[in-house]
Amino acid sequence: MTKLDYARPPAFGGRIRDMRRKANLTLQVLADQAGISVGFLSQVERGKATPSLGTLASLAATLGVGVDVFVSNPKPSDSVTREGERPQFALDDSSLSYEHVSTTLPGGTISSLIIHIPEHYASEVTAHFGEELIYVLQGTVRQSLDGAQFVLHPGDSLHFMGDTPHAFANIGNGPAKLLWTGTSPRLLGPRPSANSNNNTKGRD
Repeated sequence: MTKLDYARPPAFGGRIRDMRRKANLTLQVLADQAGISVGFLSQVERGKATPSLGTLASLAATLGVGVDVFVSNPKPSDSVTREGERPQFALDDSSLSYEHVSTTLPGGTISSLIIHIPEHYASEVTAHFGEELIYVLQGTVRQSLDGAQFVLHPGDSLHFMGDTPHAFANIGNGPAKLLWTGTSPRLLGPRPSANSNNNTKGRD
């Protein structure tokens, strides 16, 4: 049996469709920008046609991703993260620090982080596209959501749309930790390498 016999073909049709919808693009708009017919794109998304590598590259460029998003399949072992071994980073001008929980999946749409929040920290109010779910791991956090205030303790969670104005603050004694999971494009930026704990921009 050769490598080609047992290699799983990448499901790029579904990935293209998911990324197109996430970008709020119609079939016609994506097809026009990629220089292909809308009928052919529809067939590709439904797994009825196979594009050339050049067409995949055009679609990737239009969607703002690398072509490897469509043609690579991660190994099962690449999906595991372990306590004490996860990449950590911080923004230069912030006292928050972050720890990657999610891994990089081709065409993946969610990201997950553990956010380490120092005592007395309060964030600015923000609103943006995407869906968010927070789960308190440690400490006491006050989350505001469109003016409403929620005091959350370990084991409590809050699920909301990111375009609702929101902010959080550590109101307990000592540091707090949140498990954040969401689809916000602002939080899906470049990841540090798996072996690096250097500060890296790309989250806020």
